[in-house]
Amino acid sequence: MYPPELVAPMKEDLTKVGFHELITAEDVNQAIEKEGTTFVMINSVCGCAAGNARPAAIMSTQHSKTPNNFVTVFAGVDREAVDQMRRFCLPYPPSSPCMALFKEGKLVHFIERHHIEGSTAEIISESIKAAFDEYC
Repeated sequence: MYPPELVAPMKEDLTKVGFHELITAEDVNQAIEKEGTTFVMINSVCGCAAGNARPAAIMSTQHSKTPNNFVTVFAGVDREAVDQMRRFCLPYPPSSPCMALFKEGKLVHFIERHHIEGSTAEIISESIKAAFDEYC
């Protein structure tokens, strides 16, 4: 577990632009079961989360078509929520950071860590926006 004071600014990067933080497995269940579309960012402390994933997720909130819900869980911190979210993201293996789009509770788009590493926030954001255009 990472100290709360270490991850607070990393969490705030997303919550200040409208992402709802999920802490428990029940929070995750309720978020995924909501009608419409839900975009999820599994956040992390790594450099690719700070340099690429979080900025891309933030950029995606400004797109002309967006999901009904933006949510986040934090790997290494909110273990119960992350474990439950990863169950919903199967068959993809656990990784962080990563991002997922759900429509009516079904996984329709997934961005794995290896798609984030070595990419730019702009390219990742374009992938997210294309998924929003298709499913939202």
